[in-house]
Amino acid sequence: MTKRLLVLSFPLVILVAVHYLGSAGTISSEVSSPPAAPRPNILLIMADDLGFSDIGCYGGEIHTPNLDYLASNGIRYTQFYNTSRCCPTRASLLTGLYNHQAGIGKMTDAEDQPGYRGHLTKNTVTLAEVLKTAGYQTAMTGKWHVSKTLVQKNPQDQLDWLNHKKDFGDFSPVDQYPTSRGFDRYFGNIWGVVDFFDPFSLVSGTQPVKQVPKDYYHTDAIHDTAVAYIKSFARTKAPFFLYVAETAPHWPLHALPEDIATYKDTYKVGWDAIRQARYAKMVKLGLIDPTKTSLSERWANELSWEANPDKAWDAQAMAVHAAMVDRMDQGIGRMIQALRETGQLDNTLILFLSDNGASPENCAAYGPGFDRPNQIRDGRDVVYDLKKQVMPGPQTTFASIGPRWANVANTPYAYNKAESYEGGIHTPMLAFWPKGIQAKKGSFSVQVGHVMDFMRTFVELAGATYPNTHKGQAITPTTGVSLVPTFAGQALAGRQNVFNEHFGARYARSGNWKLVSTSRDTTWRLYNLATDGSETQDLAARYPDKVRELTSRWRTWAHTHQVFPRPGQKPIATH
Repeated sequence: MTKRLLVLSFPLVILVAVHYLGSAGTISSEVSSPPAAPRPNILLIMADDLGFSDIGCYGGEIHTPNLDYLASNGIRYTQFYNTSRCCPTRASLLTGLYNHQAGIGKMTDAEDQPGYRGHLTKNTVTLAEVLKTAGYQTAMTGKWHVSKTLVQKNPQDQLDWLNHKKDFGDFSPVDQYPTSRGFDRYFGNIWGVVDFFDPFSLVSGTQPVKQVPKDYYHTDAIHDTAVAYIKSFARTKAPFFLYVAETAPHWPLHALPEDIATYKDTYKVGWDAIRQARYAKMVKLGLIDPTKTSLSERWANELSWEANPDKAWDAQAMAVHAAMVDRMDQGIGRMIQALRETGQLDNTLILFLSDNGASPENCAAYGPGFDRPNQIRDGRDVVYDLKKQVMPGPQTTFASIGPRWANVANTPYAYNKAESYEGGIHTPMLAFWPKGIQAKKGSFSVQVGHVMDFMRTFVELAGATYPNTHKGQAITPTTGVSLVPTFAGQALAGRQNVFNEHFGARYARSGNWKLVSTSRDTTWRLYNLATDGSETQDLAARYPDKVRELTSRWRTWAHTHQVFPRPGQKPIATH
């Protein structure tokens, strides 16, 4: 029995999930008139902290044959954007709004201003809530991370909860769980960080999963439950919407030994060699034009790989990262196969993307607490190794790839997760739909897309109506545009400007002009992405009028989209 066949080898989890299939609720009876053509099933898959160039079809050396299959038979987007971090991107994706409008301007802590409530606010509707009104079955597996985190006041109680030694009930207010926001069925983690072998905040529906099988691995369980949902949906005539929110390859670096072994030698050549190989492959694929998008300078390149005293540890860390991506792709393959076996594949729109760029964080430096355990269930200590002496991969370690490998993962771009430079916000994005995509198979779309665009896209395909009110609450109009024209190789209508702000990092994009600053330096820098896609030549001094224009546009957007007032500040008048 292999660990890949987790529907059989994880009986407890699957029994919980199958039980929930029948008890999670009913589909709304408010059904709008469908369009003449058969409406597609929708499978939306989002990776967690995946770099722009990690997967094979975007230049990576990691084995991702199933994602590569979707790319070669669908569309690869070359200018698609997230909001630079986990929960803000999820808020924007789910609601069709900028994340501050949805209440998650920072993270999932409740703060004292409208844009920073720490959960999806009542002025929003989710993709699932809207699609249910059009008769869609709805389900989700994986990482939720858009509800207020309930933390114990006593730090030791919090650690005991994280260590599975005490039970303090709900992980967030239940009225903020997925099943309260339109999903008929849900299995996954409510919080953001998980031990992949024994996750904290794991629930089925609203019920905590208090014990998992000995051979549990969270990425496999996410996909096995999704496969069970697909097979259940196929027994009915109604179309379905399934949101698969991966936790891979977010830290901690936890992977199965057989997957790590595949990459045991791959990264011993070092940062520069892998980065240059990825760039060359991207050029060969036609993903980038080297005359317009150069390979940006390597982050912190004062340390060469040859002089790196921690080569063995660093090579292992990236091998585990690759193993996590590989295992995710295996699970995606099982979902594709389930769709094929049930006759659903041709009329299923499959979308794949990442929530932000690869993470530069050193999670070992955070130490235990908040969402990080200090022991596993059997009492063994979790090692937070700052000296790179304990190899990453096992459950008893908490480690991450760090800033230099994150820079490699985001090839060819600069910066990373949480920043508004391309390395933080530029996501790989695939669209696959045999019956609905008329664009040439394997083609690229240069249209500027954003995660908030899924709302209008799905509303159009489902024949649904985006509501003015929901459950007695006025709903903020969606700020996205429909991606449907891109499925026929056409230009998007209505996309003029795109903006972002996260912990002070910010940008304004108008056409090919992009004004951007980092979270640590408020200096605006100006780039022309048409000729400098990797943001290497600051043109602010040459074009001061363009800087003033985009600064004004960003300020107007920030004042009208709940970026201001920030927590702890007095309200600022909109003007």
